[in-house]
Amino acid sequence: MILCRFSDPSPLFKRLHLIFTLMFIFSFHGCAELREALVESLPFSGRLEEKIERNEFLVAKEDDVIGRLAVIRLKKGDTLPDIARHFSLGVNTVSAANPGIDIWVPEAGERIQLPLSFILPDTRRKGIVINLAAMRLFYFKEDGNLMAVSTYPVGVGTTERPTPMGQMYIVRKKFRPTWYVPASIAEDHRKKGDPLPAAVPPGPLNPLGEYALYLNRSGYLVHGTNKPASIGLRATNGCIRLYPEDIKRLFENTPVKTPVNIVNQPYLVGQRGGIVYIEVHSSAEESGSTGLKAAYAKLRNIEKKSEHALDWKKVKEAVTEARGVPVPVSEISHGNQRDVAKTIKLKHPGKLYGKPQIPELSTDAWYVLAAILRDKVDALRLAAIINHQGPQIPARVLSKGDRHRVLAGPFTNISEAKDAAKRLKIDLEIDGILVET
Repeated sequence: MILCRFSDPSPLFKRLHLIFTLMFIFSFHGCAELREALVESLPFSGRLEEKIERNEFLVAKEDDVIGRLAVIRLKKGDTLPDIARHFSLGVNTVSAANPGIDIWVPEAGERIQLPLSFILPDTRRKGIVINLAAMRLFYFKEDGNLMAVSTYPVGVGTTERPTPMGQMYIVRKKFRPTWYVPASIAEDHRKKGDPLPAAVPPGPLNPLGEYALYLNRSGYLVHGTNKPASIGLRATNGCIRLYPEDIKRLFENTPVKTPVNIVNQPYLVGQRGGIVYIEVHSSAEESGSTGLKAAYAKLRNIEKKSEHALDWKKVKEAVTEARGVPVPVSEISHGNQRDVAKTIKLKHPGKLYGKPQIPELSTDAWYVLAAILRDKVDALRLAAIINHQGPQIPARVLSKGDRHRVLAGPFTNISEAKDAAKRLKIDLEIDGILVET
């Protein structure tokens, strides 16, 4: 019996709403200047690249940092969740690395950073290690004198129903699992007028997705999702959730009995090529001062052993900004400048993987009018949020003068339209109006 504590969708999309609200608040001139200064300060490689490593890395056993940073220019219609998924990043990671960018309606031509470099968790490198603070999973396998590391972004438990920490292991695996609805989740949905069946079979409505790895701690899984926009958010009731394409790779390469260690490390310190880095995540305040004290102690120990001064001003800035990006804090001289990995300039992909597609308008279909707004950006933002529900509800903006209609659909029949309207009401508290054409 599956007891995965899958959260109902309403908290997820309230969280998404909070994120884009905060992005709007932070999009004032000062924050935009900060973002530009941060991007301009990066050491760039010369040419425009087409590809970058995202998930698979080989690392020397004495090194702690993998990957490289990159920047990309946005195109019209991009959203940060689409960019995040294409590059196997969580939406939290991309938004934290790019303060001031509207998560749903960023400006075309805006240059954003892709934080595809990570400091490995400070723990034994064996099997799966999940860092809740970074919302990232690392899978370690020895490869001769090197360590092979596979890494993926994850969605984790909410503050109210957190993901448990500690040592666990995979007890079984299941392709196309059935979700048996826990009584607490069933009761929550019943109160909202959204009764659930006792069991949800495999398919687009199953919140476990296509693949599930069961932990020995009863009721907790590492699984896929039908809500990819939740990756990088605290949106579950304790399970670990991955993009559909990422869980497939993990499922195929992870045998039963693989150890799983779940940690919470918002302050990470590491070295690569003789350069010292610190990475701080926005969840750091929740761990109190203990983690920060340990990070400072580790930095002082490295400084003492190497007999080379660290840039403590950069350390303080990294802690204050908490952008979730490895920041070099060694004193950079001309001699070791080459050891700092250059930021890659990436070409924009021709097509973003997993980006929701919107069917053409049809004259023989049903629609749901979600809203009529006077501000076009607000309308585009709402349409983007609706498009990123799981499963997707296609939505677009139809403008006439200063009135911008957010229209969901097309749906082939009134039953589909009513189901969409019900989900909009439950998930986003939107009272939609059915429209037949």
